[in-house]
Amino acid sequence: MKLIGSKFIYKDKSLKQKVSGITFENPVGLAAGFDYNANLTQALSYLNFGFQSVGTITYIPYEGNPPPRLGRLPKSRSLMVNKGFKNLGTDFISKKLKNLEFKIPIGISIGLTNSNENKTLDQAIKDIVAAFKIFENSGVKNSYYELNISCPNLINNSISFYKSANLKQLLQLIKRLKLKKSVFIKMPIEKSNAQVISICNVLINSKFIKGVIIGNLQKDRKHPSLVKSEVKKFKVGYFSGKACEERSNELIKLVYKKYKSKLIIIGCGGVFSGADAYKKIKLGATLIQLITGMIFQGPQLIAQINLELIDLLKKDGFENIKEAVGGDVSA
Repeated sequence: MKLIGSKFIYKDKSLKQKVSGITFENPVGLAAGFDYNANLTQALSYLNFGFQSVGTITYIPYEGNPPPRLGRLPKSRSLMVNKGFKNLGTDFISKKLKNLEFKIPIGISIGLTNSNENKTLDQAIKDIVAAFKIFENSGVKNSYYELNISCPNLINNSISFYKSANLKQLLQLIKRLKLKKSVFIKMPIEKSNAQVISICNVLINSKFIKGVIIGNLQKDRKHPSLVKSEVKKFKVGYFSGKACEERSNELIKLVYKKYKSKLIIIGCGGVFSGADAYKKIKLGATLIQLITGMIFQGPQLIAQINLELIDLLKKDGFENIKEAVGGDVSA
């Protein structure tokens, strides 16, 4: 892996930044949903990723939704996703990671166990808090957490943390754990601007959430970016990649303009090039995550994006990427 990886690793001081106390050699990370059982934490730094999120991991293991769980929409540059938090559970994965050292910042994405057993809000909150407790007490050297409140493929979707009162209650109990690592919230993209602002206000008022990941899957099966004939092949699931890009960018701009430095933004959705990543950065994203672009274009994409970002920063006269964040958003 080191021999292969040496072809992909490029470091440049213009891409290096410290965010929420964490040093990132570059801003391009692997989103949760790819390495859901934390099998690749020792390998992905060699592809020039600046950071990686594992999971989403849940308190109780889940074997995954009934197939199909994944599918390709090549003309749409999208993936159908229907895994529903397939993972081996917090106990197994925390023990697996406990004694490992990481070359890049690793994040643990945590979500609600995909089960009909979580029938009430109290049960759902206890489930999520229990998962955080296990990781926080495990000794795993992760740099941050993600709280995924936006998975659209769960069995019991009647429990919503989009409601301010529900989210506030969940965050109050997580806050009591006194987590030593930063927490970011994985956001939906299908909600209205007003709903997104309402969620963000709860995050700000929590006094401990550091930022948001914008965002999750495209639920609109009639979205103009999706080729109808490809969508018809899949009766279940929702869509990643280019189908998410437009709304992701709109919400990045919205949240950055309203909150500026009060919320760190990680931009996710439709990143297939350095230009795609740079657009999110100039709209307000400090960091970038991707999966689908890599699936379609290969593992060399991450190094290509970083090289393109270096050139784009130089072209605009920036010495460091943090100077470009929000550059296209008027006050």
